[in-house]
Amino acid sequence: MFPLYTDESNVIQVSLHAEAFYQQPSIQLAQSLLGCLLIKETAEGVASGYIVETEAYIGPGDQAAHSYQNRRTKRTEVMFHDAGFCYTYSMHTHCLVNIVSGESGKPEAVLIRALQPFNGIDLMKKRRKTEVIKNLTNGPGKLTKAIGINMNDYGRTFLSPPLMIGEGFKPKQISSGKRIGIENSGEAKNYPWRFWITNNPFVSRYPKN
Repeated sequence: MFPLYTDESNVIQVSLHAEAFYQQPSIQLAQSLLGCLLIKETAEGVASGYIVETEAYIGPGDQAAHSYQNRRTKRTEVMFHDAGFCYTYSMHTHCLVNIVSGESGKPEAVLIRALQPFNGIDLMKKRRKTEVIKNLTNGPGKLTKAIGINMNDYGRTFLSPPLMIGEGFKPKQISSGKRIGIENSGEAKNYPWRFWITNNPFVSRYPKN
């Protein structure tokens, strides 16, 4: 249990997921994460949001994955470890956060693409320099800055502070489609391994049709 302070008078006890939760098949995990609460504890305070969009990357056979063909580098090393560890990487000026999935030695991961803000919203506004709540966490680079995830979180576990995933709510409906930003990945660009909570306003992008 993790105490989450929503204001001075309200404390919510959040149940953190056990190790077995992360041992689901990656595509299943990407869907099970929807509605869960992603939490980051920092010296500035605690910020959190409900996961509303994810993408699965299925390792050696997935041309869009960093670990395609078992590519093992300093950056991808944590992907070869047990499920439930944090894989952060830099893209342009942004830090993106992934949850290592799959079995040990099988480098798979789930990217967190968007959150619905829950706790620490004033802190998120300060970090993101915007008052528009919809824009705080509706993208993979936005959400990490908003809740305080950075490259120092690489290799952490999600099982205990300061970086955690807790139980949230069960989505009424889940949609799926092609992943985003992977046009140069052969047939993998068409795999329908992006998942989102249907009609949630914090999803980063909806299909044009």
